Amino acid sequence: MSINTSVAASGTSNASTTILLGRVLLAVIFLLSGFGKLTAIAGTAGYFGSLGLPLPTVTAIVVGLIELLGGLAILVGFQTRIVAWVLAIFTVATGLVAHTGWADQMQMIQFLKNLAIAGGFLLLASSGAGAYSIDAKRG
Repeated sequence: MSINTSVAASGTSNASTTILLGRVLLAVIFLLSGFGKLTAIAGTAGYFGSLGLPLPTVTAIVVGLIELLGGLAILVGFQTRIVAWVLAIFTVATGLVAHTGWADQMQMIQFLKNLAIAGGFLLLASSGAGAYSIDAKRG
């Protein structure tokens, strides 16, 4: 193996490791949040009802499943580009629904957090899941 080939292989490995770390970090919040919503449907539905969302119990289940299954797909790198787009849009939408009281500093921070997470998903949608993923194994 020549030095250039070795350096290129090392760069690919480093990039894939970094992408894996990014996927794990993005997935954690969605796995925990989705699990929390699905194991406390009544509380989640009550909160969603207070936001004026329609069919709060159904909405709680759908949102919980999106978060849990989307987080799992990102974690293992399955259909990553598609799921990353879905979660980017979902994250901006949830920010616009639940965190628009921008006069409150905490609501502004929560909204900006959602935008930052969406940015991470857009990068993942662009880069793909990397070598350490189901997507890479499937070709």
